[in-house]
Amino acid sequence: MFAAENGLKGDPRLQSISEAIRVVPHFPKPGIMFQDITTLLLNHKVFKDTVDIFVDRYKDMGISVVAGIEARGFMFGPSVALAIGAKFVPLRKPGKLPGKVISEAYELEYGKDCLEMHVGAVQEGEKAVVIDDLVATGGTLSAAIKLLERMGAEVVECACVIGLPEVKGQNRLNGRPLYILVEPRELENCC
Repeated sequence: MFAAENGLKGDPRLQSISEAIRVVPHFPKPGIMFQDITTLLLNHKVFKDTVDIFVDRYKDMGISVVAGIEARGFMFGPSVALAIGAKFVPLRKPGKLPGKVISEAYELEYGKDCLEMHVGAVQEGEKAVVIDDLVATGGTLSAAIKLLERMGAEVVECACVIGLPEVKGQNRLNGRPLYILVEPRELENCC
């Protein structure tokens, strides 16, 4: 669900968030309209508003784990975790975590990838939220859910800053709700 459909309709923070995202055409390959959140991070007020919206949503849900997907989920997840009194669990690409890990492979639109998490990072029965910057197909979020659930956590919701209005991956989330702040921006006067 989009934040505007869930109590934030007309909230000026959502427009500011959307406007702070830069669109980079044909990156990383032709035909892709890359949604660059680094420009959002450069504006401390908009960055804070983004985190605050997530904090307001999750602060009273009994969340004990905020899992962030590498790499851009790391930019929002730790701030949300600190603010709600939860731990932050990084979900990383293969070979980036020392020690014993569990892995979950997943399909991309154009190949395969994998996420890893430290064994013991979450405990049986902990309530978790997964955070990333963008959802398109839902493959990465689905892998994150599977990792957390294999360790006994209950994934309450997935949260993304940007999401397609017709998120194709919603059915890949095994019934978990998806909370999205804004739709992808279009590039004005492009091409």
